[in-house]
Amino acid sequence: MDHLNEESLRSEQLLDGKLLKVFRDAVRLPDGGESVREWIDHPGAAAVVPLFEDGATLLVRQFRYPPRRVFLEAPAGKIDIPGESPEEVAVRELEEETGFTARRLSPLGAHYPCVGYSNEVIHLYLAEELAEGTRNLSEGEHLEVERLPFAEAVERIYRGEIVDMKTIVALLLAERLLRSRGRDL
Repeated sequence: MDHLNEESLRSEQLLDGKLLKVFRDAVRLPDGGESVREWIDHPGAAAVVPLFEDGATLLVRQFRYPPRRVFLEAPAGKIDIPGESPEEVAVRELEEETGFTARRLSPLGAHYPCVGYSNEVIHLYLAEELAEGTRNLSEGEHLEVERLPFAEAVERIYRGEIVDMKTIVALLLAERLLRSRGRDL
């Protein structure tokens, strides 16, 4: 598959933002030609699907500025502390956004949500054995927590009510993991 690789010839940083860095690269194509690639360097993130013993989950409702609308999402956050692991981010964001901690975290994989223009990787987890913690939203963060049956959350995907890709993937992978364990949803 190396015959499909593109080789970076030059790179110019266009933006050095608080969260993102934007680049314009000249690349050599597999056929020897040249082209330009504009892309975003992202630090990575983690998202978590909390699951209570009664089969309920927690999602968060928040406004997202780029599409200018409110989304129902899995609790998530970026890797923004040097040396912080994706698991630590998942645990931190779960408690910060929902006020719950998890004694058990199962990885659901690492996924690339925007391969055409970003190197972002989102690490997904199922959080179980939940306990009350302390909700502590970041400055400027405004969201609502919604508790609902896990099966209803999955159904909202198919009704087009959950349209955030990380949440769709996380819920469907969590559903598959739970069914493989024999859990009736």
